Order: sequence, then C-alpha cells, then structure tokens
Amino acid sequence: MKKGIKLKSNGTNEKKGPETATIDTTEESLQKTLHISRDIEENKNILDEKLGVGKSFDLICREMNFGGKDFAIYFVNGFANSDVMTQILKELANLKREDLVPNTLKHLIETYVSHIQVNKIKTINEANDNILSGQLVMLIDGEKEGLVIDVRSYPGRTPQEPDTERVVRGSRDGFTETLVVNTALTRRRIRDERLRMEIQQVGERSKTDVCIAYLQDVADPGLVNLVKQKIQEISIDGLPMSERSLNEFLIGRSWNPYPMVRYTERPDVAAQHLLEGHVLIYVDTSPGVIITPTTFFHHVQHAEESRQNPMTGTYIRWIRFFGVIASLFLLPLWLIYVYEPNLLPHSLEFIGPKDTSKIPIFFQFILAELGIDLMRMAAVHTPTPLATAMGLIAAVLIGEVAIKVGLFVPEVILYLSIAAIGMYATPSYELGLANKIARLIFLLAVYLFKIPGFVFATTIWLIVLTMTNSLNTPYLWPFIPFNFHAMVNILLRKPVPFMNKRPSIVHPQNQNRQ
Repeated sequence: MKKGIKLKSNGTNEKKGPETATIDTTEESLQKTLHISRDIEENKNILDEKLGVGKSFDLICREMNFGGKDFAIYFVNGFANSDVMTQILKELANLKREDLVPNTLKHLIETYVSHIQVNKIKTINEANDNILSGQLVMLIDGEKEGLVIDVRSYPGRTPQEPDTERVVRGSRDGFTETLVVNTALTRRRIRDERLRMEIQQVGERSKTDVCIAYLQDVADPGLVNLVKQKIQEISIDGLPMSERSLNEFLIGRSWNPYPMVRYTERPDVAAQHLLEGHVLIYVDTSPGVIITPTTFFHHVQHAEESRQNPMTGTYIRWIRFFGVIASLFLLPLWLIYVYEPNLLPHSLEFIGPKDTSKIPIFFQFILAELGIDLMRMAAVHTPTPLATAMGLIAAVLIGEVAIKVGLFVPEVILYLSIAAIGMYATPSYELGLANKIARLIFLLAVYLFKIPGFVFATTIWLIVLTMTNSLNTPYLWPFIPFNFHAMVNILLRKPVPFMNKRPSIVHPQNQNRQ
C-alpha cells in the first residue's frame, strides 16, 4: 500500500519503493485527484506549490505542534475571522498527547474544536478549494484526512434597501454580496422545511458558489432539473460579472434585448416568487437574485403595488402600464402625425410642431435620445457633490438653450421627456432599456416607410416576442397564449385572500395556496 505522494524539487518522476512515490510539479499533474497522505510534509509540499504559499502574501500556512503532533493550518488572510481562529488555537494549545491518541480526528471534532461547522476532507483538491473559499484547513501528521473549519468572515455591507426597488412602505432590507446572508434573508421569510437551497460551483478558476432555491413540493421538478443541468453544463474559467454572466449561459446566446429572467434585490419579492413555484438562483458576490422562469408581464410588476390596498395597487399598476406603453409607442405615433397631419382630427392639431427647424424631426429624436443616454451615463459616473451641477447643466443648457438656437422644436423635448419618464417608471431596468431599443426601431421604420413601416415593425416586434421562450415558458403569457384568469391577475391587484391559486405557467405540483 502506498503511503502517499511526495514532491521532488527537480520535478522528475522517481520510484522509491512500495511506501513512497514521487510526481512532477507540472500544472497537469497537480490537477489530478491526490489523496491526503499520512506524511504532513508531502501534503505541505503539494499545497504550497498549488496555492503559491510564500509567493502570494495573503495565503498563509501556520506550522504548529499540539499534543506532540505536527499541524499545518492553511487559511486566506482577509477571509478568516481572527477572533474565532485565536479561540480555536488557544484550546488546542492546552492539549496533551493522551488527549489526541488514538483517533485524533474523532477527538478533535467531538471534543476539542469548539466550532459549529467542522468537516473532514480526504483529498488535496478538496483542501485547495476550501482554502480558496475562505475556510481554515487543518492537516495533521499521521492522519489520512484533514479538517475544514468554517471561520469565514467575508468583507461586505449590511442589508439595506436596494436603490432600484424602493417602496414607500415595507421592509428596508435587501440582498448583499454575501451568499449566506442572502439565503438567510430568504429563510427568514419562508420557514418551511421543504425549502431547498442546493449549492454548486461554477468556473474552473473562480469556483463561484451558485445556489439553486425552490420549494420541494411546489416547484416543477422538470424546471428544477433543467436549471441544474444548464448550470452544470457551464464551462468557463470564471464568472466575474456573477449573475449577468450566468444568465447568458442559462438562457443561451441571443441578441434579443428583452430580459429572459427577472432580477430582484428584495428578499420579500424573492420569497413571493418561491411561494408561487419559481426557481431562484443566488450567485455569490452579487446582490441580485435570478428568478426563473419569467414572462414579459413579470417585469412590469413592482413590490409597491402589493404594499398598498387593492384599489390603490391597481391604480399604481395601471399608471405603470401607461408609462411602459408611452415609452414604446408615443414617439413613433407622434412622428406619424407629423408626416401625415391630415390624419389628425381638427381638435388635436395642437399636438403637432408649431415651429420648424432645419434638422428633420426624426434626427432631432435621435440626437435627443443619444443626449438623454449620455446624461444618464454621466449621472452614474458623476460624484454626488457634483450631481446637482450636472442636473442644472442638463436642464438649462441642453434643454432650454438647444430649443432657443433651433436645434430642437419644443414638442420633441416634451414628448421625448414623457417617453423617458415612462422608461424609468418601468420596474425592470432591463425591460426599460429593451423598450428603448424597440422605440428607436419603430422611429426608423416610420421615418423610412411612414404608416406601413410602423405597422410592419410593430407586427414583427409582436411576432418575435410571441416566439420567444424563457426556459420553455412563453414570453407573452398570459396574453399569448391567452389565459383569462391569469390576465385578470395581471391587470388587477386582487386582494390576497382571493389569490388562492398559483400561476399555472410554472406548472406547480401544488396549485392551491390556501
């Protein structure tokens, strides 16, 4: 029986007898599954080479002796909670040899390592992954297994209300960049033993933790398996953009600008969708949770509607619908009336442009659209103390002065402002941007072909959305295919006691909510 694997500094393969073998230090060989050896020096040589201990300042190996046994303690400086580690080492420092033998690991786990999460590992690869994830790995001379102690304390912020999903009344907590905090915020709202949170690692180099959450007796098993399969099939070195990168693997390669999944940073919204039967995906380092599957109408709903009474919530919802429709169709329809003034009734002639400009109306719209996007990007990058000054520049110089010099007619600024407000009133930021791209296409079609161009463009737009599927879910459901009861729930914010059925689009195992 082989005792272990020993690294030679010259990187050559050499047999030394039945008890010991040597391997080279090439990257290919280090990626193989290596079992922890009883010889702690062999384990240290391999781990030091793989992790770059001595080269990377934040990867630390402490060599210590407790109870007459040599220990090698690996951790990443900055991840490990120093107070917890100090307490553990103090307890180990008081041990005698008779406290550890025989069955050293059993004594450590059951008696002397006073920590909640302690697990055994058998391979060097497991040790490597756990160290890089921020956990403390303890190797003991003479033992073929190591210990993993979760002493992680990730740098992060406290839960606070997300800027993009604010409500007047309601909870003020929001997801953070730490995975365990996000799952805890969800479990705080759903204390059900059937809530499952399964974790996987994605990325050959980043090894990003990805959690799949669902209610075991509610969510469609086919949907759960589909999501798991797509995540398991991801082959990439890392997910630096976290949930955004994962989404593109999940949905597939597409130039369709419309969002196929919904993002939320609110734990109450996440819990609501779990109860409906959706599958949620949490990605470590991201405050955004992916909700699957979703339709177009999921992106026009907001938590504020559920925080008000049914009548007020319905009113707010309809105002949002008006904003979404205005952001799409107001500008191309007005441009049609500019080109075809005879279509306007005499009572509505006032909506047309009273002044003229040397720049065609279509190009005025394009310049103004680009100007708004430029100001939006400038607002994101402008330091807070300068934001007011930037707003004055945008309002006074770009708006008023541009009209006075004849660059824009006043009506262009007016209607474009209404469309922009409708875009920002859209609850989903991704949907608002997609609608903006659709609006530009509609404007171009009207400019080139007038009314036939608008009809053709909107028909193609509707056909594309109809043919779009998000994880085998029709994107325009319940409008196409039509579902009367679901459509009523979209148009009206019904009282909670009346919402006793889960949405059929997610194919829940249990349709009754009450």
